[in-house]
Amino acid sequence: MENKANDQGGSPFQGKGPGLSTGNVQILPAMQMSGSAFGPEDTRPLAAHDRPGYVLCRYVDHFIDTGAGPVPVVRREPDRGDRLSTIAVRCGIRRHRYMVSPGLYGIGTPDASSEVLVTANFKLTFDHLRSSLGSVSAWILVLDTRGVNVWCAAGKKTFSTRELVNRIQESFLEKVVAHKRVIVPQLGATGVSARQVEKLSGFRVVYGPVRACDIPVFLTSGRKADKAMRQVTFPLFERFVLTPVELHGALKMAGITALVLFVLSGIGPGIFSFHAAWERGLVSLAALVTGLISGAVLTPVLLPYIPSKKFAFKGIVMGGLCALLLVPMIFKGAGGMTGAAALVIFSIMVSSHLAMNFTGATPFTSPSGVEKEMKQSLPIHLAGVLVSAGLWVYSAF
Repeated sequence: MENKANDQGGSPFQGKGPGLSTGNVQILPAMQMSGSAFGPEDTRPLAAHDRPGYVLCRYVDHFIDTGAGPVPVVRREPDRGDRLSTIAVRCGIRRHRYMVSPGLYGIGTPDASSEVLVTANFKLTFDHLRSSLGSVSAWILVLDTRGVNVWCAAGKKTFSTRELVNRIQESFLEKVVAHKRVIVPQLGATGVSARQVEKLSGFRVVYGPVRACDIPVFLTSGRKADKAMRQVTFPLFERFVLTPVELHGALKMAGITALVLFVLSGIGPGIFSFHAAWERGLVSLAALVTGLISGAVLTPVLLPYIPSKKFAFKGIVMGGLCALLLVPMIFKGAGGMTGAAALVIFSIMVSSHLAMNFTGATPFTSPSGVEKEMKQSLPIHLAGVLVSAGLWVYSAF
C-alpha cells in the first residue's frame, strides 16, 4: 500500500504555480485528490489567503491565525465529491493516491488549549476522523504515512516516532498550543514510542481509543478510555466494505487466468478446437467466478462463523460448499466426473488463495502468523491448480 509521494508540508492549496511562503507555513502545490475527477473543485475565493494559480482544497473551510502562522480549518462533514471518491477508493480505484498533505489542520474553533489529534494522511482515515468528532474543536496533526492508514502504517514504520517528532517540530506546535500533549490513535501505538517522543520533542503522548467515534467521549472523560474503547472489533459491515477492494485486486490475475482456462479448454483429441475452447471455457469460467465470490466475498463476510483459525482453510471450506452447489449446473458441460472434479478442485484453490490474502485486512491474525500460513498454503494452492489443470485437459479425451 505504499505510495511514493513527496512531502507537501501540509499545504491546503493545490495548483500550477511555484511554492509560496506565508510566515511559518509553506504553501506548495498539493498532490492529494482534493479536486479530483470524482467531484467538482471548490473554487470559492477566500480573499485573505487565495493565491493566483491555486485553488483551495475542498475540505478546507477557512484559515485561523496562530503563533506559527495561518492554519487551515477543515469542514466537519465530507461533501458529495468526498463521498464519491470514497466509493471509488473502496473499490480499489486510485487507492494508492488518495492522500491529504501532511501537516497541521484545525477543526471547529480550536485555540491554545485544544487537543492535538494525530492521524495518517490516507484521506479515508482523515475524512473518517473529521466526521467523527461531532462538536469537538481540535487540532489535527497529519503524519506522512505515504497514503496508508494508521494501523498498517504503524506496522510499516511510517506512522512512527521519528515522523511524529518531525511533524511536531515542523508545524511549530509549541507555538500553537499552550500544553505539551498529543493524542495518538491506539492502533498507532506499535509505531510510536511515547518515551522517545517526549524526550525528543517535549510533547507527551496520550494513546486515544481504537475508534474515532469514541474520541468525543474520551475527551470529556478526561482523556480516559474504558474497556470498550480499547477493544478491536471487526463486525459484519466492516468486513463487507472491504470485499470490493479484494475483488478489484483479484481482477487482473482473474483475467489472465480466464485466458489460460480458455486455452486449456480447447485442447482435445483434435489437438485444439476453438469450439471446445469456447464451450468448455465458459464452464471453467463459471468455476473461476465461483471461487472469486467464495474467497473474496463470502469468506470475509462469514469469517467468524467458518471453522478454523487458518484463512486458507476457511477458504477451502467455503469454496468447497460453493463448488458443490455449482456441480449440478456444470456437470454436463464439464465432460463428466473427471472434468467436474477438476473444476471443483480449481474453484476451491482460488477461494482458498483469496481468503488467505484477506489476512492483511483483519485483526484476527499477526504478521508472523500471515507469513507462516502463506508458506504452508502456497505450495498446496500451486499443487491443487496443477492437478485440476491436468484433470481438465484429460477430461476432454
